Formats: sequence, C-alpha cells, structure tokens
Amino acid sequence: MNDGFVFVDELAPGIRWDAKYATWDNFTGRPVDGYLANRIVGTTALCEALDRAREKAESLGFGLLLWDGYRPQRAVDRFLRWSREPEDGRTKPRHYPNIDRAEMFEKGYVAAKSGHSRGSTVDLTLYHLATGELAPMGGDHDLMDPVSHHGAEGITHVEAQNRQHLCSIMEACGFRRYDCEWWHYTLSDEPYPDTYFDFPIVG
Repeated sequence: MNDGFVFVDELAPGIRWDAKYATWDNFTGRPVDGYLANRIVGTTALCEALDRAREKAESLGFGLLLWDGYRPQRAVDRFLRWSREPEDGRTKPRHYPNIDRAEMFEKGYVAAKSGHSRGSTVDLTLYHLATGELAPMGGDHDLMDPVSHHGAEGITHVEAQNRQHLCSIMEACGFRRYDCEWWHYTLSDEPYPDTYFDFPIVG
C-alpha cells in the first residue's frame, strides 16, 4: 500500500464496511479489477475525518457503513470497458433501470477519472445502532437514477430525513457532497487533489 494510505478499520475502528466492488454485488455483476480483498482503504486524512463522522453519527443513534473508499484506476478503466460491452440485463433493473450503460458516464454517475482514485472519497450510508438495520434512504448504492440525487422527489419523508442526517454529519466533519449520489462524499481538504493512484487493494 502506498505511503499515506491505510485500511479504514485500522484508523477508524467501529465503522462497518462492505466493499461492494470486491464482491459480485455491484453494477458490473462481478468483482472488479484491483479489489483483491474486501477492505476499505483511504488516506490517513480521510480516516481521521471518518472517525469524527462516526462519533457524530453515534450521537444521533446511527453508525456508518462504507461501500467504497480508495478505488484503483484500473477499476475505473474496467468500468469503461464494461460500459462498452453488450447489455446482458443482469444488473440493469437494480442499478441503471432507466439508462443505457454508456449513459452512466454522460450523466455523471461514473467518471473516467474518479475522485475515489485520489483516496479521499467514500461511498457510505447510515445504520441504526439499536438494531443494526440500514436506515432507509430511498434507493441503494449505485442506483444510477434521478431518485439518487440530493433533493430528489419521489422518496418518503423518513428517507429524505435520513439523507439529510448523513449530509449534515459528513459536511460537519469536512466533507462535500456530490449532488447526483446521496452516498458519495469527498474530503474538502484532500491531501492528493491531483493524483490518481492505481495500487491494488490486497488483504
């Protein structure tokens, strides 16, 4: 692992994770290049900020669940190749029901140069500490649809409130949101704003 990067669970214990791109449970339908272990990696600055966010979330009765952090550039390159492959319909209903694969990039849901590859961006959600159940958010991770946008119509009051809880927590701890994805936050003062890394995630 590159200097300045760590496993999030080592620097911010108490945060749950499920590294979607290391599993078959993602929009490509299989583990993605560069994800050789189900662990979340990030810069030390990211982890320190996430630990503050964990404390703030706990004060509201929530825990944090991470889906992605640092993303190797080779994974992003794989997304590009996948977007040009013939549609097989396996993940479309869940992840991109109303657009074609290629439109993921045009509409800003996937980027050829991702902030994740700079090491200080995370995809995450909230869960209830009392039950362990995920807080309803009006759509799952990587649902590439306007309903995933901040301020989207068509979600319940509780779902909108939970999105606002997550946004308030993250912005109070030094993150900025991405308007098209309620789960996506980048550290405002990221240490490598112009560097896109490509080392693999290994256990």
